[in-house]
Amino acid sequence: MTSRRSMLCGLAVAMVVPGGLAACSTTTTNPSTGGGTTGAGNTGGSTPGNAGAAGLAALADVPDGGGLIVESGGKPLVLTRTGDVVKAFGAACPHAGTTVSPPKGGIITCPNHGSQFGASDGSLKKGPSTKGLTEVPVKVSGDQVVMA
Repeated sequence: MTSRRSMLCGLAVAMVVPGGLAACSTTTTNPSTGGGTTGAGNTGGSTPGNAGAAGLAALADVPDGGGLIVESGGKPLVLTRTGDVVKAFGAACPHAGTTVSPPKGGIITCPNHGSQFGASDGSLKKGPSTKGLTEVPVKVSGDQVVMA
């Protein structure tokens, strides 16, 4: 039986990606690091490489001036980048829980009802959501973006 998440992910990929070529998020557990999560998903045209033992993504895989969607602990995060500064926000839209799209032009948009959030701070720019995205602490460690 296909899960609702798998079905929605496939539908979102078909609607967003030209030609239908994309990968949905995956998370694996690395026993050598005490069960931390590794690897992650992608949307928006860039493909994360091997994220490493505890990394969410390689810094090089987070587009400067843009971002991507990854998964940590089974929850989607949107990573945003300006130069060497990377921020993360919970990627579930506060309005209806839909996973937001990666940022474009400094704006993170929910594909479900059109709520918009600032990529630099997660602040609400346009509803129907009534609040912004919640920041999640991350840092750059070497060439990896990791939980802080």
